[in-house]
Amino acid sequence: MTTAEIGKQTTTNIQEKANLIWAIANHLVGLFKPHEYGKVILPMTVLKRFDDALRETKQEVFALNKKLNEQKTIDAIRDGLLCKTTGYDFYNVSPFTFANLLADPDNIASNFDTYLKGFSDNVKDIISNFKFEQVLETMHKGNVLYIVIQEFNSKKADMHPDKITSMDMGYIFEELIRKFSESYDEQAGAHFTSRDIIYLMAELLVANEKDHFKQNGVVKTAYDMAMGTSQMLGCLDEKMKEINSDSKLSLFGQEFNPETYAIAKADMLIKGGNAQNMKFGDTLSDDQFSNYEFDYIISNPPFGIDWKLEEKQVKQEYTKLGYDGRFGPGLPAISDGQMLFLLNGVKKLKEGSGRMAIIQNGSSLFTGDAGSGPSEIRKYLIESDLLEAIIQLPTDLFYNTGISTYIWIVSKNKNKDRLGKIQLLDASNCYVKRRKNIGKKRVDLDDASIDLITKAYLDFKEAKYEEYELVVESKIFDNDFFGYTKVTVESPITDENGKPILKKGKPQADSKKRDTELVPLQENIDAFFKENVLPYNSSAWMDRSKDKVGYEIPFTRLFYKFVPPKASSDIFAEIKQLEEEETQLMKELFGNE
Repeated sequence: MTTAEIGKQTTTNIQEKANLIWAIANHLVGLFKPHEYGKVILPMTVLKRFDDALRETKQEVFALNKKLNEQKTIDAIRDGLLCKTTGYDFYNVSPFTFANLLADPDNIASNFDTYLKGFSDNVKDIISNFKFEQVLETMHKGNVLYIVIQEFNSKKADMHPDKITSMDMGYIFEELIRKFSESYDEQAGAHFTSRDIIYLMAELLVANEKDHFKQNGVVKTAYDMAMGTSQMLGCLDEKMKEINSDSKLSLFGQEFNPETYAIAKADMLIKGGNAQNMKFGDTLSDDQFSNYEFDYIISNPPFGIDWKLEEKQVKQEYTKLGYDGRFGPGLPAISDGQMLFLLNGVKKLKEGSGRMAIIQNGSSLFTGDAGSGPSEIRKYLIESDLLEAIIQLPTDLFYNTGISTYIWIVSKNKNKDRLGKIQLLDASNCYVKRRKNIGKKRVDLDDASIDLITKAYLDFKEAKYEEYELVVESKIFDNDFFGYTKVTVESPITDENGKPILKKGKPQADSKKRDTELVPLQENIDAFFKENVLPYNSSAWMDRSKDKVGYEIPFTRLFYKFVPPKASSDIFAEIKQLEEEETQLMKELFGNE
């Protein structure tokens, strides 16, 4: 199914369900502030999703649980039997459902509490991460608990997995979070990435292996270090099943926002995946997957956000473990932690086969002088031949930012023809405009856009690809093209006659005149110095003991195309034409007088 077809299929479900669900917040006016509505709506949506999934087996589970308790069955066996009955890895043994809770309005609070306590432990963990107890108390005291449950019992609010697929449910959650974030004056894009971007990332991850997967199937692992509601993992799983319906992709993820973590875990329970692989915690300071290795990593970590809260733990790991830890190559500026996530991913890629698609903003390409943390990180990636490709995306593609963003493809399994080389793809002009903006998202990657970018990536050659108004340009560079040596150039202290002052027969360096030159690794330093420095400063010399090697990827400069300004005569002609049009318009408005 194409991206367009998926979008068309899900539009009705998303709009109907998300709007209906969010409309329930009308009953919260006055009792909760607008930015608090999500604290009610999100957990109630998750609970209703569980309730609908368990509907058919409810009575059977209740009876079985009573029997097992009478037999004093041990918990592990009891849990297994109850889950086998529900067909999911969770259950609810209370006598209540969303529907029959309405039969006793006077005891709605205590009965709902019994209902919540009847869930299996994994669902209780989800509920606890929503911090729902205080919210429920407020709802009960404000006399809105009954009406909210009643609203969730409407036919249009049916969220049974047979009616709302996991993919559609993901979209609905995204829309609810967007509405919640807007009311909270928060960046919705911090929680999720739009599907078109994820589909491109998934395609780039598996493009080289699709034919093999079609014939042989796939059993692999995938990890998202900043998973939000886990939609990136879900989309990658969809891609695998699209290639081969028998594919088995084990999904792992970590998230530090308790509400989005709860949604991710709930989604995994409904899917029938291993919800224990969804971990809560700060990836940088509380790594839940230490010593794990994965076949695929797909992630959009936060960028432009400082790592002050994680500074102590990160620096401890950097100092004590070095390259045995995640951050051995270096640490970025404290103001932006995105490259720490990049290093976390590199460490967790399976040796000999691992591949990662990760989003970064432009600062990861060039910030930091030679010897600085960011430069050392780039140096490590490039000299280790891990960086396969970087794709510049169109601006205005994300919900929460209009800046330039990039997909980095990092691989521990480069094809032979890619060894020692890096491919840069400018896809900034490969998009279709949206008819209606969503936040700052004004453009989409449709199927044609994704196909053209993927083709340019797979061809691995220098070329310009054009299809209708879509344009992708590909360039190939040797690894060392991006490296340079920062050389210190000294000049002598001059006496009053302009002669160098000597000490032990050697000229003394004047620190005030000290300068540096950036010499590309592909050039001879001595020849560069002779050609570019000595003609302008014949007494200068290089202090090679201070050499530092740095790396930067000047993406914009490499794809820059000079557009000459308009001739003054053309500008004058345009102004004259505009004046004539204005005169004519004034005559039409006010007559010929």
